Amino acid sequence: MRDDDLSRREKLKAWLSQARYLAEEYYSAPYRGAIARAKRDEDDLFMLMVFSELMGVPNPVAYYTIELQPLMLERFHDWHLRMGMEHSPLDDFRCC
Repeated sequence: MRDDDLSRREKLKAWLSQARYLAEEYYSAPYRGAIARAKRDEDDLFMLMVFSELMGVPNPVAYYTIELQPLMLERFHDWHLRMGMEHSPLDDFRCC
């Protein structure tokens, strides 16, 4: 009898976990696109802040962002294409 109670509790926990997941998906699904766009816009602004000094735009936080440039170079090509620049805006850096 004791094993039967444990089995029921485990099944109930599994069912509640699945119901919670489905409820979260139901309420968050309509906003998923808006959240993705907001995150992409935020990433684009951050990328501009990191590489603005190289493009000739004064950057007041260049001292802090200069060490991030090597980490962000992998995503630079996708970023400049998304911003509408056919070729890399950096003279010394060619990614295309």
